[in-house]
Amino acid sequence: MFEKGYIDENYVRVSRDELFSFVVKVLMKLGVSKEGAEIVADNLIMADLRGIESHGVQRLKRYVDGILSGGINLKPDIRIVREGVSYALIDGDEGLGQVVGYKAMKLAIKKAKESGIGVVAVRNSNHYGIAGYYALMAAEKGMIGISMTNSRPLVAPTGGVERFLGTNPIALAAPTKDKPFLLDMATSVVPIGKLEVYRRKGKPIPEGWAVDSEGNITTDVEKVFNGGALLPLGGFGELFGGHKGYGLSVMVDILAGILSGGTWSKHVKNTSEKHSEVDHFFMAINIEAFVPLEEFKEKMSRMIEELKSSRRHKDFDRIWIHGEKGFLTMQTRLKIGIPIYKKVLEELDQIAEMVGVEKLKVKG
Repeated sequence: MFEKGYIDENYVRVSRDELFSFVVKVLMKLGVSKEGAEIVADNLIMADLRGIESHGVQRLKRYVDGILSGGINLKPDIRIVREGVSYALIDGDEGLGQVVGYKAMKLAIKKAKESGIGVVAVRNSNHYGIAGYYALMAAEKGMIGISMTNSRPLVAPTGGVERFLGTNPIALAAPTKDKPFLLDMATSVVPIGKLEVYRRKGKPIPEGWAVDSEGNITTDVEKVFNGGALLPLGGFGELFGGHKGYGLSVMVDILAGILSGGTWSKHVKNTSEKHSEVDHFFMAINIEAFVPLEEFKEKMSRMIEELKSSRRHKDFDRIWIHGEKGFLTMQTRLKIGIPIYKKVLEELDQIAEMVGVEKLKVKG
């Protein structure tokens, strides 16, 4: 069995079904519809199953706080502002980002089935979890899925010190004869959730992830949270391509934010604030409109096999394909349970007491 990450005695295991049920109960107690609660739970738990701890149930408190503060609209009028055969613009009415995103990608898939390509831009939403969740929705329907979102300012542009850009993730999923290919990445070196994990564990962050308020590279996570900033993908300066990550982040702001009539990362707010102004962009490409699906899958699988069997560096045991580690981790965790950091469990227990639901049952 394979599992991403380092799991030690500071973690406990919880079954997927137990965790799913818990999240649904918490959200429904707060007034979220059953359908909406199940979409959010599925998104968070997919992250934990795939080893993306930064976007899993440790984020539940963020949504609970957003609901309690009034930053999230529990009865949103998620509406189509305008549309054509292959495109649509949706206003999320400040609803839960996962619910808005799910409905938007469903619409993109429907339009791609009818016209070959479906593009849906979304404005006025909230944090939507892992970008790969939506891209995989299309891959499961035999399509190529693309998903991206802007987010609150956490990243300094190349040559800058100020937090201006979001971590602005991009995801692309494509079907193969086996498990789908899934690229799911932040346009920063790491998402802010990874720093939250290090902060919770009291560990220094790796050098090159972030700068302090003066623009000095730092390993002190508190200096990052107190006026510092993450670095764009590629790191500090232009030597290793930091300007490329910076450019990708701006690209997301253009497609998700400006194209939708929304805004760019500098003006996006926290989930707990009213009008957080998070915007998304989704695309579904109907492969059958271009080539037969089976031909596409066969070529994808052949390309992947050639990649994996290409000449390997002596310091590496194997060449991985994007999404492969997450898929294998999911298989493992469905059998032995999802690891939850003990401090996160304490937080989840506090949420359970506050809303009046049963605490999580930990596996033996």
